[in-house]
Amino acid sequence: MRKESEINPCCDMRGFLAFLILFLLSKKPMHGQEIADEIEKRKGERPSPGTIYPALKGMKGAGLIQEEKAGKTIVYSLTDDGKKTYKMAKQRFVRTFVDIL
Repeated sequence: MRKESEINPCCDMRGFLAFLILFLLSKKPMHGQEIADEIEKRKGERPSPGTIYPALKGMKGAGLIQEEKAGKTIVYSLTDDGKKTYKMAKQRFVRTFVDIL
């Protein structure tokens, strides 16, 4: 079976997912389920754990987010590099999509 991105590459949202996670974490630290809940509110469909957690792992590896254990829950927040990256990504997003709005 082909992946969704292979079927419709123009709608591949992997880069957008990272941006959306940065946006959400810029508002407040969240655990994975909270992130999925917020994405569902905005996108209309819930991302799978197989989508969210690899993105979080990659972002942590890139130094954009950090995690803190709160009991059994892992709470994610932006690092200083994550805040800078979000600010630059937001500026690019606005320049790219301002005409659409």
